[in-house]
Amino acid sequence: MSLHRLAIDSAAREPGRPAVAGPTGDLCYAELDYAANALAHRLRAMGVAAGDRVVLWADKSPDFVVAMQAVLRLGAAYVPADGAVPVARVAAMARDCTAAAVLTSADRLAVLRDALGSLLPSADLAQEPDPEAAPVDAEVAPDDLAYILYTSGSTGAPKGVCISHGNARAFVDWAVKELGPGPQDRFANHAPFTFDLSVLDLYAAFAVGASVHLIPSELAYAPAQLAELIHQWRITVWYSVPSALTLLMRDGALLDRPAPEALRAVLFAGEPFPLPQVRALARWTGARLLNLYGPTETNVCLRHEVGPADVENDRPLPIGTPVSGDHAWAETPDGRPAAVGEVGELLVEGPTVMLGYWGVQPHQGPYRTGDLVRRLPDGSFEYLGRRDYMVKVRGHRVEPTEVETVLALHDDVAEAAVVVAGSGMDARLVAYVVPARGREVGVLGLRRHAAQRLPRYMLADEIHFLSQLPHNRNGKTDRAALTEAARAEAVVSHPTEQPHASER
Repeated sequence: MSLHRLAIDSAAREPGRPAVAGPTGDLCYAELDYAANALAHRLRAMGVAAGDRVVLWADKSPDFVVAMQAVLRLGAAYVPADGAVPVARVAAMARDCTAAAVLTSADRLAVLRDALGSLLPSADLAQEPDPEAAPVDAEVAPDDLAYILYTSGSTGAPKGVCISHGNARAFVDWAVKELGPGPQDRFANHAPFTFDLSVLDLYAAFAVGASVHLIPSELAYAPAQLAELIHQWRITVWYSVPSALTLLMRDGALLDRPAPEALRAVLFAGEPFPLPQVRALARWTGARLLNLYGPTETNVCLRHEVGPADVENDRPLPIGTPVSGDHAWAETPDGRPAAVGEVGELLVEGPTVMLGYWGVQPHQGPYRTGDLVRRLPDGSFEYLGRRDYMVKVRGHRVEPTEVETVLALHDDVAEAAVVVAGSGMDARLVAYVVPARGREVGVLGLRRHAAQRLPRYMLADEIHFLSQLPHNRNGKTDRAALTEAARAEAVVSHPTEQPHASER
């Protein structure tokens, strides 16, 4: 059940096959195995032992992948930190999880030591491997910690999501069975290693001896270059947040060329995917389209495969039904399971559910996602938004995600985000809209479109048009930056008069 055994076994089967590739370097399975083993010995000499945590702070590269493998081979757990993360946050993470060591790039060693003092061993991630030594392959139990992903906490301090080997393998094993990859496949790794989407890219590839192609952070949102890489690398499995695919279609001219024959699966997760964009993608490629759902605490726990009915109907994509042996249900505010058509908070239990948060009592019972869903007749779920995003506008409860979904159903809209400005009786809904490529969005038409689908109190009071929505490091919409983005583009705000009944 260990994660590291996947790459070890593939190296034994076909050592010369490509394992990791990309602009920052290539490794075959034999090279990955050798380098990970050598680094494991270095870490052991630094005092790292089974059960320890090791922080990895660097830009995405083959060396980073080697480091993850090395830590796991010792029976320790890795804690990834993106190279762009400030040193103060890295130091806070290291202290919080009582890390045994930090591996980083040579240029970051000095600032790291200044932040941490001499309390924690640290070393250059890219140092040349030690001479060949005996293989390192620690035995681990399913509940042993494999990695910690730090996410934003409600208190303002990051919280560490603890994922075991068993948690990760339950998802990876399902993904391999679902996608049926083989050594000939080429997985694109778009997500940063701090984001749970990368788990599928790396470990599903390693499970079958396929190659994973690392997309550096500076190219992750460069649409023209990214579209070219999909063809150049002959990618067979793509997995990203919908925002990245929307950017590829709108600004990367992705749809202007025939879909690569090699591409056979496109997976997306992390946020709702506007239906017009899904339709365009489905018309462009014959590849399978899979909408995956799951918070970091469960990785992926639900899936829905896009079919003809999704493309033809004018309704949001469902987030689907449980996978990986998980069980999911919706619970109404009064604590009972939601019936068909009812709205409730999504709860999940099963093998992918995390061990818990670092420093907090281990998680027990079902995990409350905080997401509001509607149970559909076929047993799947429709995502409605976050319970904690629910706001009151002029006395009415409003879920901004529902408004966003309706706006994004308009054929001339690529993306939409909605926030609340002001408070109390002065609260108002503010929409930020990105037009589809080559389209112009009319304010009146957008108002009528929304009025046909939403009650009067859920219509946006203001609309701002942007060339693109701001995104955080994981590619999700950065709601806090929306106002500043509109100001920077000097986009005119369009206050919207509420439509008359005849317009509705």
